[in-house]
Amino acid sequence: MECDEKLVRFRQAHLNPFNKQLLGQGQHDQEPGDDLSCRDSLLGLSHGDPGFQCSERVMDLGLAEDHFSRPVGLFLASDIQQLRQAIEECKQVILELPEHSERQKDAVDPSEDEPNIRVLLEHRFYKEKSKSVKQTCDKCNAIIWGLIQTWYTCTGCYYRCHSKCLNLITKPCVRSKVSHQAEYELSICPETGLDSQDYRCAECRAPISLRGVPSEARQCDYTGLYYCGNCHWNDLGIIPARVIHNWDFEPRKVSRCSMRYLALMVSRPVLKLREINPLLFNYVEELVEIRKLRHDILLMKPYFITCKEAMEARLLLQLQDRQHFVENDEMYSLQDLVDIQAGRLSCSLTEIHTLFAKHIKLDCERCQAKGFVCELCKEGDVLFPFDSHTSVCTDCSAVFHRDCYYDNSTTCPRCARLSLRKQSLFQGPSAEEQA
Repeated sequence: MECDEKLVRFRQAHLNPFNKQLLGQGQHDQEPGDDLSCRDSLLGLSHGDPGFQCSERVMDLGLAEDHFSRPVGLFLASDIQQLRQAIEECKQVILELPEHSERQKDAVDPSEDEPNIRVLLEHRFYKEKSKSVKQTCDKCNAIIWGLIQTWYTCTGCYYRCHSKCLNLITKPCVRSKVSHQAEYELSICPETGLDSQDYRCAECRAPISLRGVPSEARQCDYTGLYYCGNCHWNDLGIIPARVIHNWDFEPRKVSRCSMRYLALMVSRPVLKLREINPLLFNYVEELVEIRKLRHDILLMKPYFITCKEAMEARLLLQLQDRQHFVENDEMYSLQDLVDIQAGRLSCSLTEIHTLFAKHIKLDCERCQAKGFVCELCKEGDVLFPFDSHTSVCTDCSAVFHRDCYYDNSTTCPRCARLSLRKQSLFQGPSAEEQA
């Protein structure tokens, strides 16, 4: 029995110091000055008991410690004023520094040890400073948190990755491929099968299969090859081969590498439609209209090159986004075909054609003086080679009314005149030699 009583006393001596109900009840019954007697009564001990000293020490350990004290570094409502004061002091320090100086920049956004530019596998990576844009790393497929992570973007192909993933990159810059191999794959999805790839990703050589074990095989509609999920994100792109052969502009799934390649190639004039698919002009009426406008612009170009006013006005810069339009009328870019299908190119090119014709025929006297008079009928207004009702001699570039040119069965008057002049020049020296 003595052992049981001692066990009960021991358990009472180790009461939970957080038991507010029991402690509060004892404090409510006693006076504020009787804390010690209150605690003794709860423990069932008297000052004369041998275990009093032990229970007193145990309870002091539990109640004396401030378990609810504020952790170091925690800002509570009472510290808001101090925080505001600290912010104002930092702001004042920054404003006192020289404006736009390196010290001020470092105070606002401290520079990191990593370099701003890194060159790797023909990539030219530039360290990004935007912290509000959320991107995805092209290497590890994880989110780039710009607020707490450093990341780089290739200025050539816009490949993005964490700074920690930079040395793990195995893909060369796509822009180098565009520079050395600026031509499209013009076969529609040239599939060869997984066996030709040894059941591995065409880019990173990871094992793939159509059943998704160990990784799902995803086909790129541009190359016809299969890729893993890390190299093929189901991005959509317009396939040049489908556009040229089928006039089909529906975006299809392509790999990341193909998407970057198509994005860099979209404005390059590398498609010679007359050779690849000449029947396309019979099917798409807009192409015929665009070809006529481009041909007229090429005929206007000599007027602008020799006109001082046109050079000062820089009229040819109206086509600076499509520089190939003032060089030839055969080459097209994929962006040209997309704009033709959407109807944008026809409208913009018609406006430019009208502006050019207005300068030559109405605004500039020098350009007007370079017009032609029909030598077959010798009637009508001044003619220009880009007029719709005219025909141009293929030999001497003289301009005539279309009806006059086709109705007249004789040779071109200007060609005949130039031929006589050449004969006279050739016969003149020979006659002097005979004399």
